[in-house]
Amino acid sequence: MFTWNVDPELFSFGTFHVRWYGLLFSLAFLSSFAIMVWIFRRENKSDDLLNRLFLYVFVGVVAGARLGHCLFYSPEFYLTHPIEILKVWEGGLASHGAAAGIIIALLLFARRTKGTSFIWVADRVSVVIPLAAIFVRLGNFINSEILGLPTDLPWAVIFSRVDMVPRHPVQLYEALTYLIIFLVMLTLYRKSLGARPGRLTGSMLTMLFSMRFILEFFKTGQSTLDPSMPITMGQLLSIPLVAFGVWLITRRQTADQQPS
Repeated sequence: MFTWNVDPELFSFGTFHVRWYGLLFSLAFLSSFAIMVWIFRRENKSDDLLNRLFLYVFVGVVAGARLGHCLFYSPEFYLTHPIEILKVWEGGLASHGAAAGIIIALLLFARRTKGTSFIWVADRVSVVIPLAAIFVRLGNFINSEILGLPTDLPWAVIFSRVDMVPRHPVQLYEALTYLIIFLVMLTLYRKSLGARPGRLTGSMLTMLFSMRFILEFFKTGQSTLDPSMPITMGQLLSIPLVAFGVWLITRRQTADQQPS
């Protein structure tokens, strides 16, 4: 066991503050963008197309993640204090909200971009989503948030900024899981599985949110969901995304087998 007591603030200049979470959140976008540059150039797509896509996804992630946190996890507070929704710098982002935001952003992008379908762009973006998720969970770990349940396992972590209870480092469990999923997605794309529309998107959604469902069992409660229910809000929100992923995989497999 070891004690974690890192200051969430990296450095500051007067009123200007740089936090570890903000840095890692930025790295999530930068690293994902770098992979997307490689993907687009590999498929002879223009940099302008990627730049427009990046803008759509960025807005979708930030807006979706913030609204998801406010409406899924603290609706009573934010519905009575709506101005607080705008204070993104105070923290509070939800991955399920980000997923919904990305889907809406890609739908709008495909609709407004001639010759580009939602499934095509979703298959490419799905390769880098697990990569971005790694940095987000590392940021959560540094911030001592999204805590795991108490445990006496030898790798337990004491987040002394919160309490002195040894806990599952569930943020690191997720980061490691997302790293594995990212490597799988990259392998699938490089083997041209992405040529089958929807297969990459379905694979990513199924793997990522299935693991999210499982790892929720190691987390402390984060929502206002009735504690008597057998599943958490995170698990409840993961179910439709896994179902959508499975549907994409099976639907495209059936379509692939039909003669053209």
